[in-house]
Amino acid sequence: MKRIVMMALLMGLFFWTADTIIAESNGTEIGDAAPDFELQTMNGETIQLSDYKGKRVMLNFWTTWCPPCREEMPDMQRFYLDNDPVILAVNLTDTEMNKQQVVQFVQEYELTFPILMDVDGKVSTMYRISPIPTTYMIDSQGIIRYKAYGALNYERMIAEYEKMK
Repeated sequence: MKRIVMMALLMGLFFWTADTIIAESNGTEIGDAAPDFELQTMNGETIQLSDYKGKRVMLNFWTTWCPPCREEMPDMQRFYLDNDPVILAVNLTDTEMNKQQVVQFVQEYELTFPILMDVDGKVSTMYRISPIPTTYMIDSQGIIRYKAYGALNYERMIAEYEKMK
């Protein structure tokens, strides 16, 4: 267990350092159209970002071994229950030890919003995700209006989502 925690901390430090060095080149930028993608949920349902055109979307990239991801999940679940937003939580499945860890994580945190599985890392590569978590707020026209590196709290989720009306 200590080894896993240490590995998670070291990877987090690596991603944080890499982001500090190349922050401006990571992912897509505010004002850009969000790149479309198609992934399967944990239940095997296929979801495409463009299916949500006309709706505001919170797009979050995360892993089970990431401490800030663990920190923000209760707030994300509360945000989902209180406000009924579209949340697409993309798990970087290619970085997990196995899919069962994701299932256990979702059960432990009682998450009810869609969990998309980026099994081959194509979507996280497309968005050039580093660090994790990374969150995008995408308006109803598919334009990125907000991008955050690191955990968001409940109040920030509400504030940024409401700005996109």
